[in-house]
Amino acid sequence: MAARVLAADVNPHPSSPFTASRRRRPGDAALPVPLRVTPRTPRRPEKPTRIICRAAELQGSSSGARRREPLRRGAVSARLPVPDHIPRPPYVGTDAIPDVCPDRQVHDSESIMRMLDACELAARVLQHAGTLVKPSVTTDEIDRAVHQMIIDASAYPSPLGYGGFPKSVCTSVNECTCHGIPDSRELQDGDIINIDVTVYLNGYHGDTSRTYLCGDVDESTKQLVKVTEECMMRGISACRHGTSFKEIGQRISEHASKYGYSIDPFVGHGVGRIFHCEPIILSTYDYEPGFMVAGQTFTIEPTLSMGSTQCVLWDDGWTAVAVDGSLSAQFEHTVLVTRDGVEILTGCP
Repeated sequence: MAARVLAADVNPHPSSPFTASRRRRPGDAALPVPLRVTPRTPRRPEKPTRIICRAAELQGSSSGARRREPLRRGAVSARLPVPDHIPRPPYVGTDAIPDVCPDRQVHDSESIMRMLDACELAARVLQHAGTLVKPSVTTDEIDRAVHQMIIDASAYPSPLGYGGFPKSVCTSVNECTCHGIPDSRELQDGDIINIDVTVYLNGYHGDTSRTYLCGDVDESTKQLVKVTEECMMRGISACRHGTSFKEIGQRISEHASKYGYSIDPFVGHGVGRIFHCEPIILSTYDYEPGFMVAGQTFTIEPTLSMGSTQCVLWDDGWTAVAVDGSLSAQFEHTVLVTRDGVEILTGCP
């Protein structure tokens, strides 16, 4: 689940309770407005009707491209219960959005094993959720299956109750860039869906996501999904002890630019005992100051778009949707920095 930090191209809905404060140092006063991470890469003119990406031009001119109906929200069912014996993260019970913790978590051998347990469970749950993606299945059904598998493992679904988020998993379909809330909408043939799973097990969070194809998907959309996964892996390949964090965004940006894709403004984050903490991991040439340290864990989760990076936030306070209706894809792994390189903790078991 991407950190609850707004970037420059996300416009909150006028009635949204989206009020995440910037990351604060001790003694700083909270700001009443969201953090805006201003990209260093050149800003594109944001006109919703204009195709600004070579990939989008290809999709628009292709005879095989299909017309899609704009994404519409369905009915959101009640929160699912969690047995009392399962430990909750500290934020559960309040609708306040937690600040991004300024501490960078570095693990010893014992906490690395606990991280690995949480991440392996998250990977298994995501793998199962992916098998459910097919036309006519609702995202609410996927949420129910994810929720049940997590609590059956005596773990807690981390998104549930985080800042008031009402579900156990994020499901972002088509032009939904991030933080989609599962509902009664049925998946359609040709859709793509990002499923973002985070579990809280034995005091640690494991976080992972991938974008799945639903039914018969056109070739330009398949390419978007393929390149997004490649971008994530290129970002991961930059990781090792002593490397600057900027290397991650540089490698992702270089690969995405070859295909003309835009990089959406959501970020990765440190993860461990705390769901969202520093370092903030950007997927552009912008970078978080500092260098990687062996024993650190964080997520790398690039989101690529066929069109504009400008999003509007629905009045549920979470669902971010591309203003021009362009498709987005995202992939995410939790990684552990080592002396010799990096270990993917959320790889399929």
